[in-house]
Amino acid sequence: MIRRDFIKTIGAASLSTSIGRYHNEGKTHLISFSFDDGFKKSFNRVAEIHENYGLKACLNVIATAHLPNFKTIDEWILPELMGDFNNWNSLIARGHEVMPHTWEHLNLTKISEKKAKKNIDKCLDYFSAHLDGYDDSKAVYNYAYNASNNDLDKHLLQRIRAIRTGGWIVLNDTQSNDIPKPKGKMKLGCQMHFQPDNCDHWIEDQMNTFLSSKGGWLIINLHGLDDEGWAPVSTKYYDGMLKKLMEEPKVSIKAVGEYLS
Repeated sequence: MIRRDFIKTIGAASLSTSIGRYHNEGKTHLISFSFDDGFKKSFNRVAEIHENYGLKACLNVIATAHLPNFKTIDEWILPELMGDFNNWNSLIARGHEVMPHTWEHLNLTKISEKKAKKNIDKCLDYFSAHLDGYDDSKAVYNYAYNASNNDLDKHLLQRIRAIRTGGWIVLNDTQSNDIPKPKGKMKLGCQMHFQPDNCDHWIEDQMNTFLSSKGGWLIINLHGLDDEGWAPVSTKYYDGMLKKLMEEPKVSIKAVGEYLS
């Protein structure tokens, strides 16, 4: 296998080059970078980076993270770092994708089924009321901790287009999802870094493995940039990596909901 070393080549990358968006036609390797939680600083910067390449950012936010009673979760999700729906509607207006990432960031498999379903419905109802252009029929629900089960999946898929959960739940020994179809409900698996430290090298390994495969649809679950969130990716690396991927003839990069539409 020829190793593609993105990290060594990003220094020469132009950070402001505008490249037209790829279409699916003829592309065998579809990639989505799916950012969770709703860090105001990071999400605005991710959007700017994607705009430089004519791409739509894929951003998933906690419905209640902007409210006064929202509490710190673990040591990575801090109330003072979170954006609000004014921020998210501004990014929607710029063409980016904002999707639900739970009501209050609970692991829904560790609470009662009744409470979990109530939590889901409150989240979707809040998005319907507060996110511009939100439509259940086009929505992707992104589980906190990528933790789900069949009962919760069935409940969600009665209402929305797709769910994103852990790759170990959906993908088994494979690395990627099937190429998306234009219609029908979908249960999507993602890859995520299981350690809280910087994930630049982990992403590079994921890209090398995927580009050496026969293809499919790889969803990489990320959170913040530089020093924000679980397993942050550095801004410089992420920007340079996108540029390198855009130069791969077989690669398409889009938001998850964008592929589904």
